[in-house]
Amino acid sequence: MRERRRAGASVIPKTSPPADRAILQPQFTRPSDHQYDSWRVLRFVSEFVEGFDVLAEIGPAVTCFGSARIGPSDPLYRQAVAVGAALARRGVAVITGGGPGVMEAINRGCVEAGGLSVGCNIELPDEQALNDYVQVGIEFRHFFVRKMMFVRYASGFVIFPGGFGTLDELFEAVTLAQTGKIEHFPIVLFGHSYWRGLLDWLRDNGLASAMLSVEDLDLVEVTDDPEEAAEIATSAGATAPPTLYAADAK
Repeated sequence: MRERRRAGASVIPKTSPPADRAILQPQFTRPSDHQYDSWRVLRFVSEFVEGFDVLAEIGPAVTCFGSARIGPSDPLYRQAVAVGAALARRGVAVITGGGPGVMEAINRGCVEAGGLSVGCNIELPDEQALNDYVQVGIEFRHFFVRKMMFVRYASGFVIFPGGFGTLDELFEAVTLAQTGKIEHFPIVLFGHSYWRGLLDWLRDNGLASAMLSVEDLDLVEVTDDPEEAAEIATSAGATAPPTLYAADAK
């Protein structure tokens, strides 16, 4: 395995609250610190710079999301390993949240197939360590910086079954594509049985109420096949540049 490279705040005092919590807690629960809030911008900038410096070097990549709550004995874990390997064989790096479960499986499959495995970890109240299959690892304090990296350096998404965090990433990606904030890139949902209920609800309620259009629902594709998932996710081209925000392309 290649030597890992770490960036970001890799040593965070356990006595300190998570950085996002410190920012987002209601104002009335803490002393007024408007000046301190202004200085936080420098920390945001440093975190963006560290992420950009590392990820700009990885080349074409696909970002993969999914639950942290499954183990190696779960069939979904084995399917995620297969997707990671299939992406590596197509010459792209994989980017995950760097944690356990589906993230570990994707990183593992990529490494075992000779690809480049990237993990973007996040500071949480209960520490989440980078999994053993991450070759390029970055530690983030703030979710919004981490989420930018997931999109900025991807040419496609593969989204496995997961909880609120996975759903958050799914709907952010679809929203950015639907509103034209990013050039549309493939968004693949893995697992018909898991996603069927959500997609049926969007059709039966969102579409039927004219809250969504048919074109909006066409922004995602669903598959149960690892090879097909990798093929769709890389359909923008293995040598495609990272996704650009519309403002950057002008």
